[in-house]
Amino acid sequence: MERELWRQLYGMLVRLDTHWGPGFYRAAEIVAVFLWAVVHDRPTSWACQRRHWGDLAPPRLPAQSTMSRRLRTPAVRRLLAAVEAALGGDPTQGWLQRIDSKPLTVGVHSKDRQATWGHVAQRRLARGYKLHVVWGGGPLPCPWRIESMNVGDATAGGALLGALSGEGYVVGDKQYDSNRLHAAAPPGRQLVTPQRRPGALGHRRHHPGRLRSLELVTRRFGQALLQYRDQIERDFSQLTCFGAGLGPLPSWVRGLPRVTLWVQAKLLINALRILNARSTATASA
Repeated sequence: MERELWRQLYGMLVRLDTHWGPGFYRAAEIVAVFLWAVVHDRPTSWACQRRHWGDLAPPRLPAQSTMSRRLRTPAVRRLLAAVEAALGGDPTQGWLQRIDSKPLTVGVHSKDRQATWGHVAQRRLARGYKLHVVWGGGPLPCPWRIESMNVGDATAGGALLGALSGEGYVVGDKQYDSNRLHAAAPPGRQLVTPQRRPGALGHRRHHPGRLRSLELVTRRFGQALLQYRDQIERDFSQLTCFGAGLGPLPSWVRGLPRVTLWVQAKLLINALRILNARSTATASA
């Protein structure tokens, strides 16, 4: 399955890479080699060796130093963003979306200075990063971002909500219940969360969006919205439950830029897998 997913992604890369960037290799070639490593859960240096490609070996392979340099270029970032958009990464889509985060832990003795300590489920402490997402009904979240573990959900959520457009509802858990987050939501997007500390709101002023959210969750419609939030747990499960899925961060993926690039590749692979499954289900219906 991994080889077939890579074949399809490679075809998309070639089709979407319409501009020559700096260097001997096109951006599509650089990203294809990187995806070959990611889909097999191997370091990039592994994919730079011809013996690991079998019958799919390209005519030429870049050196590891070339890969490290070119993966940081704007041309590669633009190409990956184009693949995201082609797979359904559109922040305007989705009348009903969910906001949440997933911890990405590293070892407690890691020398990665950007892998910080922070709280995860049941107020346990862990070290690493967090994947923050807004996920609708599409095959991948949009927008999303990687932050160090000590960046709170509400802090990262403000940036995610600010990147949204269109109209609809964004449902989150009580960690997202704050006036600042409701103020960050664009016009037309209503953030819906349970009250963080049930009880009186006190006498200070509250954002109209927060008051609207607290009113909604007392009604049947608002309760149905909160139940929809559970779908994001299944989305995260799908992201991790197959051979090339997003597992624990391997030892060679350290530092915020590398973690972001690795997670982006995993999101693209998972999105294509979901689209293939939906296409098969539609064809057999």
